[in-house]
Amino acid sequence: MRDILDLDRYPLDRPGSPEWHALVDHCRAQLAADGMFSLPGFVTQAALTRAMAEITPLMPQAFTHKRSHNIYFKPSVPGLPDDHPALRKVETASHTLCADQMPQSVPVWIYEWAPFQVFLAAAMELPALFPMLDPLARVNVMTYRTGERLNWHFDRSDFTTTILLQAPEGGGEFLYHTDLRSDDNPNHDGVARLLRGEDPLMQTLRLSPGTLNVFKGRNTPHCVTPVEGSTDRVITVFSYYPRPGVVFSPEERLGFYGREG
Repeated sequence: MRDILDLDRYPLDRPGSPEWHALVDHCRAQLAADGMFSLPGFVTQAALTRAMAEITPLMPQAFTHKRSHNIYFKPSVPGLPDDHPALRKVETASHTLCADQMPQSVPVWIYEWAPFQVFLAAAMELPALFPMLDPLARVNVMTYRTGERLNWHFDRSDFTTTILLQAPEGGGEFLYHTDLRSDDNPNHDGVARLLRGEDPLMQTLRLSPGTLNVFKGRNTPHCVTPVEGSTDRVITVFSYYPRPGVVFSPEERLGFYGREG
């Protein structure tokens, strides 16, 4: 993995060492303060070049996902009238490659490397993390072309793990508000302010290629601004769970990927 990851800077191959513990402590502190941590240069430039060479020829096979949705990805929310501003519709468009379309690729090798899973579990203060068994959902590569974006939403899972493979010429910035809601307070009025562009606590993050980003998105709304220019934004998304054997239903696969298997 030394050709793929900067293990001198990020010693995932030395679990239990003082350097490994220092990195884990750093990530835990970032998570506590910001609801995320980022490790720039996690993937080497040579591996990024290799990943794009592997992925680019496969892009004609990608599923084009365009949808109008609210921030909750639900048709309705109990207690909210259908015309509440927190339910305002937004537009998302992207192109998705699934794990079964790129089995021998840099993103899949990273995903399946056991020390990466051990490190993520330690950073998240979880007993263990397990790869998905789902042949489609376990690793996705998402591409956003000119004018396309990932719009405002809350995640269903407790955290999301991504690595940016290619940055666009412009746009593609990550916007978020840490813990805008809680399990006890849905803060619908705060959500409405965010969607109107009136949230003074919204933050902006621009990732560089090769950056690992781990993000707690269940109570933190987030989006990516529209891509500008002729260079696509390409990001890989890893799905791990604190229990083994997780798979999507055929209906979920059909909705996300246009096929059941």
